[in-house]
Amino acid sequence: MTTRRVVLVNPQMCARQNIRLPLSVLALGAVLERRYDYRIVDGNVERDAVGTVLEAVGSGSCALVGVTVMPGPQVAPAIEISAAVRAAYPEVPIAWGGYFPTLYANAAINAPYVDYVVRGQGEDTLCDLLARLPDAGPPGPASSARDPGSLKGLPGLTWKDAGRIVHNPERPFRPPDEFPPLPYDRLGDVRQYLRPTFLGSRTGAHQAAIGCRYRCTFCGVVSMFNGHTQLQSTSPLRDALTTLRDRHGATAVQFFDHNFFDREETSVPILEELARLELPWWCYARADTLAKFSTTTWELIRRSRLRMAYIGAEAASDEVLRRMKKGTTVEHTLAVARRCREYGVIPEFSFILGGPEDPEGEIERTFAFIRRLKRLHPECEVILYFYSPTPQRDPASVQRSRRDEARLPVLATYGPSGPALPTTPDEWTEPRWVSYVCHQDAPWLSPKLRRRVADFTTVLACRFPTVQDHRTPRWSKLFLRQLAGWRYATARYRHPWELRLARRLIPLRQPERDGL
Repeated sequence: MTTRRVVLVNPQMCARQNIRLPLSVLALGAVLERRYDYRIVDGNVERDAVGTVLEAVGSGSCALVGVTVMPGPQVAPAIEISAAVRAAYPEVPIAWGGYFPTLYANAAINAPYVDYVVRGQGEDTLCDLLARLPDAGPPGPASSARDPGSLKGLPGLTWKDAGRIVHNPERPFRPPDEFPPLPYDRLGDVRQYLRPTFLGSRTGAHQAAIGCRYRCTFCGVVSMFNGHTQLQSTSPLRDALTTLRDRHGATAVQFFDHNFFDREETSVPILEELARLELPWWCYARADTLAKFSTTTWELIRRSRLRMAYIGAEAASDEVLRRMKKGTTVEHTLAVARRCREYGVIPEFSFILGGPEDPEGEIERTFAFIRRLKRLHPECEVILYFYSPTPQRDPASVQRSRRDEARLPVLATYGPSGPALPTTPDEWTEPRWVSYVCHQDAPWLSPKLRRRVADFTTVLACRFPTVQDHRTPRWSKLFLRQLAGWRYATARYRHPWELRLARRLIPLRQPERDGL
């Protein structure tokens, strides 16, 4: 093991009460075990993340600072930490990886505090980069390395050469079974990450499947993994969950898989294993896949203790779903709502509102469809987002490109008529862009439409308080249900002033912001 230290940073992403196991940096740490001295710094836990990172970098010879970055609220703290490292230790290379630099590689590398961008799966690229850094040398004002020749051909890497951005070829996808188990003990007290939820008093997190074979136009997973998907086999899954349960005290688990139920034949062995583990769980799923499952598999789902599935319903019309390249139909959503009610699963249906084509008509049709779903399964949860276009790889150009070429996701403008996308990380921290990329707003929406959605959301949330809110007393939820009853029954959503006032006194959990 080399004594040169690697500092892996997970910048702050959420409030402390919502923290979860930082799976991304744990996965990187797993491949560094017994090869490098490394330290994980989680900004969601550390009260002074900048100071902790600087202490970790300065306490020994530091080979690299690696920062994982999601689009939205994690960009600003990533900038703060990276800029502080650059100012204090200008000779230490800084690499960004994760969804933000993969989707927006040119913007991510276009900053004086970012020397390398790791695109897509980061484990192998990180190890290869660390092996070449001694020859590459320290970064300079406009170059990632003193010897740029040492970086050529390293798959999955974006870097700078005398001010010129260089995108190396793509790195082939590797399935999760080929990587070592997560080093939970590197986090110190693991129990601080096992938070109370409606699933259980100590809810852990795991990722058993990577990637997704579908190509929805609003989803960053498509661009991150380029249509690849692979499920973890039952043995490493069992080992990970048993460790969380028996060693660290987990009583439930969230699966942060991109698509847990890929196909029925691959899902059955995992469901059988989960039934033996007896841990209530939550996951992402597709309506079409679940709707086609046999009765036998649904019985297995019940025995496995699945409590809630986040299902992308997305739209109330098949035409809109086709434009999104979702691959599902409205009937799939209705069918899975019936199945979930029959087998005791709460579906958490997400909807993407207000696409550039006929946003007003689409929103009203979605409201009517949500009411239909509530009649089918009153306990179903509803999450409302605004449409957000995501950079995509063009499948035709990918097929035409050579293996030694980079195939970057591209997005010319944000929506059919702009605006142009930011060109630096700092620009991405502007409030409007954080709202856009987090599906909280869109530039083509009128103030009237925004108010309409906000009013409907308020009425819906009060009439059907989320089951995920395990802290709010039962009497408070009952009061809100009764107060919102007449508005929901008559579809009078406009200006629900009394509900907004009540929610100041009864601060309900908001799943779209605080949910699982």
